Amino acid sequence: MTTEQKEMVKATVPYLREHGVALTTHFYKRLFEFNPDLKNVFNMGNQQNSKQQTALAMAVLAYAENIDHPEVLLAVLDGIGQKHISLNIRAEHYLIVGEHLLASIGEVLGEGATEDLLKSWEAAYFQLADIMSGHELELYRQQVQKKGGWTGWRPFIVKDKVRESSEITSFYLYPTDGGKIADFAPGQYISVRLFLPELNLLQPRQYSISTAPNGIYYRISVKKETSTHPTPDGMISNRLHDFVSEGQLVDVSAPAGSFTLKDGVHPIVFISGGVGQTPLISMMESLINSGSERKQTWIHGCRDQNVHAFREMIELWATEHDHLERHVFYSTTGHELNKEGHYEGWVDLNRFRTEVQITADTEYYLCGPAGFIEKNLRDLVKLGADRSRIYFEEFGPQTLHLN
Repeated sequence: MTTEQKEMVKATVPYLREHGVALTTHFYKRLFEFNPDLKNVFNMGNQQNSKQQTALAMAVLAYAENIDHPEVLLAVLDGIGQKHISLNIRAEHYLIVGEHLLASIGEVLGEGATEDLLKSWEAAYFQLADIMSGHELELYRQQVQKKGGWTGWRPFIVKDKVRESSEITSFYLYPTDGGKIADFAPGQYISVRLFLPELNLLQPRQYSISTAPNGIYYRISVKKETSTHPTPDGMISNRLHDFVSEGQLVDVSAPAGSFTLKDGVHPIVFISGGVGQTPLISMMESLINSGSERKQTWIHGCRDQNVHAFREMIELWATEHDHLERHVFYSTTGHELNKEGHYEGWVDLNRFRTEVQITADTEYYLCGPAGFIEKNLRDLVKLGADRSRIYFEEFGPQTLHLN
C-alpha cells in the first residue's frame, strides 16, 4: 500500500466507528444474496443476533486504525484464523468476501466512495487477506502434521450420550474410520456440523472440548436452549439433545482455538459461568492428569444444583487434591448453600478475599457470557491481578476487547 492509500483508509475511521455495523450488515445481506450456498458455512445464529456483523465491523475498524502497523493485531487475527480453519474457510473465500465488501462500501457510501477511496480499501483488504490466508495456511499445515490430524470435515459417531444436569448433556465422539484423532491443547474447541431442517441448511457450531486429551475421543457438553423460540444457535444444540442419538454420525472439524492452558508453575484460578466451564474442565483435568502441584482454585456460578453439570466430579477432585479449592455460586437459594464453599447470588470475587489470594503472578482463566467476563475481569484488576495474566474466551464471534 502507498502512504496516500493508508491515509485515505485512516480517514474512514470516524465513519466506521459510527456506521460500521450498518456497513457490515449491508455486506452480509449482499454476500448471501449472491452466494446463498455460503449460508451453509456461516453461523446463521450469529447473523440473526447481529454478533457477526458487530464482530466484522470491529475487525474492520481495528484494521483501519492500525493500517500502519497491522502486526499489533496478530493476537486478534489468530483468534479469527482459528475460527476460520474450524469452519474450513479457504483462500478462495477471501476473494468472494472482498468482492462484496468493496461493493458494499461503494453502495453504502454512495458519492463519498470515490475511485481513489475504493482503490485504497481494495489494497487494504487484500493486504489483510494475504496476512489472514497465509496465517491460516500455516494453521492448516500444522493440523495435518499432527498424528491423527486432518482438515475440513470428518465423520464421527456418537458412541455415548450422557446427561450431566437438567440442561447439559455430553456427547462422546469417536472417528468412524477407527483411526487416530488429533491431539489438542486444553481449552480448544471443535466444530460440529448438522443439517438443520428448520433452515434447510447445514450449520456448523463450535463446542469446547470438555475433557483432557486422550487420543481416542472428543467430548462436548452441550446446553439445551429452553426458550420458546430458540435462536438458530439453540436449534443446533437442541437438535443434538433431541434428535442425535447414540450411534448417529456428525461431521467434525479438527480442534482449534487460542484460549489454551499456558505452561507454568504459578497459581491458577478458573472462573466460569454456566456452560462456560467446559473448556476450563479440560484444563483442570489436564493439570490433574499431569500430576501438577500448581495451586488451583475453581470458581463457578450457575442457577442451582439441578443445572450444575460435573458437580460431583469437581467435588471429588477437590477432596482428592489438597492443592485444589472450589467455590460455587448459585443464583437461587437451596440447601446446598449450607455447604462449605457454596454461596448465594452471582459470582462475586469480593465475597472471599481471604480464601482466594489475588496475586500478581497468578494466572486467571475466565469463560462465560460477555457480561460475566467483563465484570469479573474488572474485579480481578481492581483486586490486584496482573491484566496480562488474565485470559478469557467469549463464545461466538469476538466482540470483547477489554484492556
